[in-house]
Amino acid sequence: MALEPFSQSAALSLGVELELQLVNTHDYDLAPYAEDMLRLMKKTPLPGSVVPEMTNSMIEISTGICHSASEVVGQLTPIRDALVKSADKLNIAVVGGGTHPFQQWHERRIYDKPRFRELSELYGYLSKQFTIFGQHVHIGCPDANAALLMLHRMSRYIPHFIALSASSPYVQGQDTAFDSARLNSVFAFPLSGRAPFVLTWEAFGQYFDKMTRTGVVKSMKDFYWDIRPKPEFGTIEIRVFDTPLTIERAAALAGYVQALGSWFLADQPFMPQEDDYLVYTYNRFQACRFGLDAVYVDPATGEHMPLREHILQTMNQIAGHAAVQGAANALHLLRTETEAGQNDARWLRERQREEQLLAEVSRQAAQRFRGVPV
Repeated sequence: MALEPFSQSAALSLGVELELQLVNTHDYDLAPYAEDMLRLMKKTPLPGSVVPEMTNSMIEISTGICHSASEVVGQLTPIRDALVKSADKLNIAVVGGGTHPFQQWHERRIYDKPRFRELSELYGYLSKQFTIFGQHVHIGCPDANAALLMLHRMSRYIPHFIALSASSPYVQGQDTAFDSARLNSVFAFPLSGRAPFVLTWEAFGQYFDKMTRTGVVKSMKDFYWDIRPKPEFGTIEIRVFDTPLTIERAAALAGYVQALGSWFLADQPFMPQEDDYLVYTYNRFQACRFGLDAVYVDPATGEHMPLREHILQTMNQIAGHAAVQGAANALHLLRTETEAGQNDARWLRERQREEQLLAEVSRQAAQRFRGVPV
């Protein structure tokens, strides 16, 4: 199968996908209600889409094309409200977060859809272990070559995205000591990790042809890279975010991506190199394990610094671009929480320290997703 041409899109346009947990309201364990939710959601006209995910206790929502973080919130809000209303009718709840804190993978059931059945046959128990919940952010690029340049520039900021969105400290009832344990499940897949370092669509097409000739890959969907081009949309798709506990944080993260993209296009601040990736896996591990308390190794200079400091420095650099894109409020929200060392993983741990019961933590997380202060 040949690589499809790179479609036209508005530069710096945004699209957001969120994978969400469906839980019962008895003990707040995952509940297999995806089909019922989809049936109810069909009755409400909404922006974007609502679709099933790998297992039947998950659901994915996505916006249409947006041009600002406030537009992302504007689209996610009615979808969230319709989800909550439908869930109430079924006596279940919808929750954010990158992992469910105490579900058992062996109890999961694969959603009945041909692609999910194929993946289940190929990956065995890993497909059930894929009951994890991420946010994907698409950003529009002027053309195919610009998309690859944007992808490799964004790669330096992967630790930012992980630490700012981290919301998966608990897995199967255990505190993993990671802020984002979700990504450990993703890294088990053979075609995960980073995209190859090529900066032209022609060279990327040659790589894609080689991979399809091996029979390992049939389409771009088979790559589980941290960032991948999406030629059918004319975007790149950043895939390392845990699903946040609130739609406001999800929109703020999209605003941060947009402000970075604006800086890259306007100022061309640096040229990515293959050697940027020498520290890539280390930086990614640090962010997954320690969140905002991680160490960041600057790929250009080799300097070690607190990740939190690098995030705040970057926010200062891109503040003007954030203002132009209407992302100033998004940056303010993230900056305030970064200065306080606060992310969703920390909130979940604080709740568990207080409650000593993960089911109650999930209940409170469900309230936060609804927009109810906890």
